[in-house]
Amino acid sequence: MVLHNSAEGEEGSIRLQISDLQRLSETGSVGNTMFQPQTSIEKRESNTSASVGPLTKPTVRAPEKKLTLFALRLAVLEKTATGLGTLGFIWATVVLLGGFAITLDKTDFWFITIILLIEGTRIFSRSHELEWQHQATWSITESGINSFRAMRMSSSFIFGSIKEFFKPVLPVRKKRQSSSQTAVINAARNLTGFNVQGKTTRTWTNSEVPLLPYAQWVFRARHISKLLYWLQVLSASACISLSLMKLIKHNYGDVEKGDTDKRNRQAALSVFYSLALAEALLFLLEKSYCEYKVSYCKLLEEVNKECELGPSGLVSIRRFFYDAYSRCVNGSIFDGLKMDMVSFGMDLLGSNSTDEQLIGAKILCQFAMSPRYSDDTLQKIGINLSVIERLVEILNWTDPDEEVIRQSAAEILSKLASKKQNSIRVAGIPGAMESISSLLQTSRSSSGACDEISEKETHSDHANYGLWTFNHLGLLILKKLARDHDNSGKIGNTRGLLPKIIDFTHAEEVLLQAENVTPTKLLTLKRSLQLVKRLVSTTGNTGKNLRREISEIIFTISNIRDILRHGEKHPNLQLLGIEILSSLALEQEATEIIGGTGGVLKELFNIFLKREREREEIVVTNKEVINRAGEALAMLVLESKNNCHRILKLRVVDSLVVALDSPLIRINAARILRNLCTYSGTNCFNQLKGIANGAPTVLKKIMSEEHKLKEVMVGLAPHVLSFLSPEESSLVFERAGVTEAEVAYELVESLRKYRHPRIKVPRMRRFAIELAIWMMKDKHKNLQIFKELGMEKELEHVLETTAEIESFNIFSGTVGMSRHNTTIHSLVETALELLSAE
Repeated sequence: MVLHNSAEGEEGSIRLQISDLQRLSETGSVGNTMFQPQTSIEKRESNTSASVGPLTKPTVRAPEKKLTLFALRLAVLEKTATGLGTLGFIWATVVLLGGFAITLDKTDFWFITIILLIEGTRIFSRSHELEWQHQATWSITESGINSFRAMRMSSSFIFGSIKEFFKPVLPVRKKRQSSSQTAVINAARNLTGFNVQGKTTRTWTNSEVPLLPYAQWVFRARHISKLLYWLQVLSASACISLSLMKLIKHNYGDVEKGDTDKRNRQAALSVFYSLALAEALLFLLEKSYCEYKVSYCKLLEEVNKECELGPSGLVSIRRFFYDAYSRCVNGSIFDGLKMDMVSFGMDLLGSNSTDEQLIGAKILCQFAMSPRYSDDTLQKIGINLSVIERLVEILNWTDPDEEVIRQSAAEILSKLASKKQNSIRVAGIPGAMESISSLLQTSRSSSGACDEISEKETHSDHANYGLWTFNHLGLLILKKLARDHDNSGKIGNTRGLLPKIIDFTHAEEVLLQAENVTPTKLLTLKRSLQLVKRLVSTTGNTGKNLRREISEIIFTISNIRDILRHGEKHPNLQLLGIEILSSLALEQEATEIIGGTGGVLKELFNIFLKREREREEIVVTNKEVINRAGEALAMLVLESKNNCHRILKLRVVDSLVVALDSPLIRINAARILRNLCTYSGTNCFNQLKGIANGAPTVLKKIMSEEHKLKEVMVGLAPHVLSFLSPEESSLVFERAGVTEAEVAYELVESLRKYRHPRIKVPRMRRFAIELAIWMMKDKHKNLQIFKELGMEKELEHVLETTAEIESFNIFSGTVGMSRHNTTIHSLVETALELLSAE
């Protein structure tokens, strides 16, 4: 049998052969039930068995290591070239101009002077080019277009850059661009649509600063960075030309014989020109190596592909590479190796620049969503409280220009909340729940009169703002946070949040029955139901308060009723609604509210008694819906006289008796009938008398079944037989093909088998004793049968092994609820008194 997705998972179902139905019917509903306690050990074991795979994941190498290593190698060449240039500068000023200034040939003097000026200009422009290029890449759009251009050195790119630099005066522009560059530019421009509405800013964008009041286009930061770059290339080329001219010609002037002042001049000049040549060649080697790796090997594109950042991710990759290179050049050459994309994204997210915040948010979002990198990314974010606070703060940003940042922050938090420890940290931030609540775009105006409720206002998507996306993300974050007990309490304590959530559970008939349904609306409905289910399933006082508050919201039950009534095409939604009703029924007040809401009980019976079980195959999702509907009905009639009367008015007793023969629903049918008999009151005898028709079936199941089915049939038997006289009961035993002695033997054997209460059948011993008491009271001969079978000894053992688990009808986790009116001690004493009577 193939595993199927639950109602809280993705849509899906499998088909189950009828031959498997018998086995599944032994445990009743598919999944946990409130009629038995659920321990944390059981849950852990089920989770462990369900997840099959390696204990440790293979190590995934970070793609950005290629960039930091590349930046290190470039920095080594750059610093070596700069060191040689500095050495040459010192050699020229101290040795040549200091020692041989007067004796130098005129051409050598001017060559040295020019080279020194060129090298000084290059070193100066190099140090400041880093700063200007950093300013030029401040804008996300321009960082994709300009900063990377400043690092490219191919001849075709040079001409393209020159044309772009002088494009105001050029009549014709080059139209052809490489496909990768075009994709990057378009992605960067269309990434957010920043400032399309003319948003007013109070600070300059660094790359747009006009340094002079005139010729503003020329003297902007990004253009100056280009100018400084070309100054370096030209200075290195000039240095090579001048040095080679002197080294090849070797014309350093004549040295007269005996002139000691000039005897070392030739060697000193050769050293200087060699240093200058080596420095310039190293610099151009660095540029050539950079061009080879970036343009030919497509290193940035390769890393971007491995990082799965998409076309717009090249902007982030280039920015990361440039920052790593700057660190290696400005500080230790190993500083850039300490960088990684996640830390880089976190640093940018904390920036005051909207563009940098966007880059950081997109990086963190993509890495958090990637199966390869999500674990490491979420671990780093989870231990950085300031980053989590920043993400929560961003949820409150409603400016359309910041939509992508807000959406990315919400997606990151939705992944972060998947880990329990991280979800606790997120919920622990002051105002976190209010920030998450701001994602839910639905509200009711407060202008209505005291005797009416204002209309719900659900905001549809704006032309440039996806409100439904934020609704989905908000519900998803809350759903994951609600897995923790304390977080559920915080959700309930957040002002106005529960009514918002309930508003999303409303579904029109058109939506549920339409053939072509809008996926976004169905997804919102499903997530809201999943969230409500988790909230009402919370245990302890927190769960009690949540169930009370949710049931008191006047739209909760009616919204679920509409889903039950019109949601035949969406059994997973019906299942969620039924499970919510079952959990709410743990509270007596909520039980009365559910029963008093017109049509709820009727719709549950329509689902539970639906005749679609004769097929050879059954969809498991529908099977679970049917079983959960029966469980919800059994919960609703438990200790509720009013609901019992409401069900009797529906005239379903005969159908429930027939259902005792159906393998799919007989367990819950027996529970419903037992509760109806127990809590309806004495004045409903005539309405319940038809239950006696199921007596033969009940007796047969007691003799032939085991586990949970046997438990519920033993529990129902004394109530069914109580409608019969001794003579009628004898006839019923004959019709069932069993004797009273055989039933008595089966009861005693059950007590021997279950010498201690079991979690799966916590009421087996109680029900067996109740049936034995009825049989001993019904006929005197049964007393002797039980005595001969050793009933008295087994009852004494029960007294010594009773436990609290046998004292409750239902359970919320490991907490018992709805205590039985008669203790098991009282039942045992009654039975012992009957056995000791003469």
